[in-house]
Amino acid sequence: MTINQKLTQIQTKFKSKKSRFNSFGKYYFRSAEDILEATKPFLKELDVSVTIKEELISYDPPVMQVTARLSNGEEEKGTGSNKSVTAVAIVGVDLDQKGMQMPQRYGAASSYGKKYALGNLFLIDDTQDADATNSHGKKQTITQAAISSAQLLKAKEYVKSGGKVDAIKSKYKLTKEQEKELATL
Repeated sequence: MTINQKLTQIQTKFKSKKSRFNSFGKYYFRSAEDILEATKPFLKELDVSVTIKEELISYDPPVMQVTARLSNGEEEKGTGSNKSVTAVAIVGVDLDQKGMQMPQRYGAASSYGKKYALGNLFLIDDTQDADATNSHGKKQTITQAAISSAQLLKAKEYVKSGGKVDAIKSKYKLTKEQEKELATL
């Protein structure tokens, strides 16, 4: 199984509930730790590893680049490096965040970056939990989010490795051009 096929399997089977609650904003969310915990069964089953690299790419203002990497440990011929797939998140550090010490500000940016890099790698969407979408008897319209360019690239890889366009359409709103492009892969 190729690294892309392994990633596709994780992307299609991955589940991580939004089990943490933000009392200030009154919403549930998942953390980077929740995402990593949910990937552990796949790591052993598919013989892959996940690593996260953080790098300060700007000092004024401080900006971090966080890279999530899925690797199968196999060496690419002639390169000396492992076959892997990466996803990146870029986050700023809010130096004016009230009520936080400097290490907490960097830690918050780090956690946020990890969460979004992992979300990009595993195609985790931010659809609402079942409780949040409960209309309590009121009529409600649910709209799908448009697919981002990064998600579209991953969707193309998913379709190329045998995934179904209908699975992508169930998660994201596609334009007719995007749907046609995916159908021809």
